[in-house]
Amino acid sequence: MVALLRSFRVAQAVARPALAARPAARAFSLSAIRLGGAQPPELIGPGVQPGQIPTDEQQATGIERFELMGKVQGVDVFDMKPLEADRIGTLADPIEVLSYYPVRQVGCTGFPADSHDTLWIDVTAEKKHARCTECGSVYTLKYEPHDTLSHGHH
Repeated sequence: MVALLRSFRVAQAVARPALAARPAARAFSLSAIRLGGAQPPELIGPGVQPGQIPTDEQQATGIERFELMGKVQGVDVFDMKPLEADRIGTLADPIEVLSYYPVRQVGCTGFPADSHDTLWIDVTAEKKHARCTECGSVYTLKYEPHDTLSHGHH
């Protein structure tokens, strides 16, 4: 029985080079580059050489790489700075919320800041004003549609 297993393993080892002669599978993304001559997308990092530890710039892909490359260029790509909460918005002078979309959520913490728990308010282009139910601050949406981002919302 042991001799039979050994002969089977030897036969497998001899057969493996024949399998290696077949072309290696390659990623679909590389097929387009090889056939079309196009450059790889910028949202894919260059990778790292074997035996090295990759940096974020080398291994980040997709939206993470988009954000990282924006930070390298000094651009806050997601506009994450907080709204100016230096006053309470009123009907006559509401706090403007800029948006490329017709709806945006705003987290109100009151005035002065953190005077109440965060309440999330939907500020929409359809309604002129949105009011916080806790402190009464009024928000309005300054909707600036963008062609590539609006997805048919007009």
